[in-house]
Amino acid sequence: MTNMTSTGTALADALTGAFAGHFGRHPDGVWQAPGRVNLIGEHTDYNEGLVLPFAINRSTTVAVAARADRTVRLASGFPGAEPVEFDLDTFTPDQAAGWSAYPAGVAWELERAGITVPGFDLFVSSDVPVGAGLSSSAALECAVALGLSDLTGAGLGRADLADIGRRAENNVVGAPTGIMDQSASMLGTKDCAVYLDCRDLSSRPVPLGLAEAGLVCLVIDTKVSHAHASGGYAARRASCVRGARALGVGALRDLGAADLPGAERILDWETFRRVRHIVTENGRVARTAELLGTHGPLAIGELLDASHRSMRDDFEISCPELNLAVDTARANGAIGARMTGGGFGGSAIALVPVDDADRARSAVLAGFDARGLPAPDVFAVLPAEGARRL
Repeated sequence: MTNMTSTGTALADALTGAFAGHFGRHPDGVWQAPGRVNLIGEHTDYNEGLVLPFAINRSTTVAVAARADRTVRLASGFPGAEPVEFDLDTFTPDQAAGWSAYPAGVAWELERAGITVPGFDLFVSSDVPVGAGLSSSAALECAVALGLSDLTGAGLGRADLADIGRRAENNVVGAPTGIMDQSASMLGTKDCAVYLDCRDLSSRPVPLGLAEAGLVCLVIDTKVSHAHASGGYAARRASCVRGARALGVGALRDLGAADLPGAERILDWETFRRVRHIVTENGRVARTAELLGTHGPLAIGELLDASHRSMRDDFEISCPELNLAVDTARANGAIGARMTGGGFGGSAIALVPVDDADRARSAVLAGFDARGLPAPDVFAVLPAEGARRL
């Protein structure tokens, strides 16, 4: 605990200094929100299904100070990112561009929820890799949402703040994502995953017990960048809507494994495979949560592997680099591995015995090198606390 506190204090001091250097005054506060790894449950969230993500020890941190006018000034430590300035009274979503769309979208959605947001200055720093499938966008949205909620005295609950972040991403950024990423960032608990039902938004922590089982979660960032606002993600979501409509259900959550033979007779082959992924993935999430409670993380490897096969073959959101990362990790000690995040690039995760972690990492790097691919980043993550004020 002392370590976390001292690290948080040092980070808050550094960001306060960066804020003062840019804006010439001190911030009113510093807030932090983590990225996330999704242990299992991909593309199920917008189908009112089940997910099992956990917040990680990589975060986005914002220093914020309220202003007396309605001007918003945004700056960051991101390489090459230009400062952005706009007026809250005249801002519209079509003005949003680049990284600034996320904090601007949060302010916009808070106002639409009836909360008067003052102008503000904001400086952001992050060690969540962008485009890696670790929810750098949700981390930024949640840090800003918590900061503005505190500054305005709105006192919104964590589930409401997660929803503000989701609406910012949907309505301002233009990415048709579900609620999972923001929920993981807001609701994360140390050493636990968040078992989230995206139909009624009920959630509970599920102890992971990785350290006790002698396991580490390795993230393999392939460096193949994805963008959720682009077509692949939206096309998959449209397939799910089509499938639900053709099968006469409100959402694919309403289907179980017993419904799949009938669905195969009705749907075209592509739409059926999209539906089959969602239905079987919901089953895998529920089973993973159950096994974590009864047998611990050593029992869930095959479910992670099956999830990856389903995303590779039925949902078709993997890519050669992700498949290489998963297959190489499995061949070098991982008990289970899968791509994580929206797909079309980003990261894979592998649960690896601590004694095999170096071998798995070296093998993945060698495998990419042998194929002439850029070296991936391979690093361990820990299940961490959700968003907080530093």
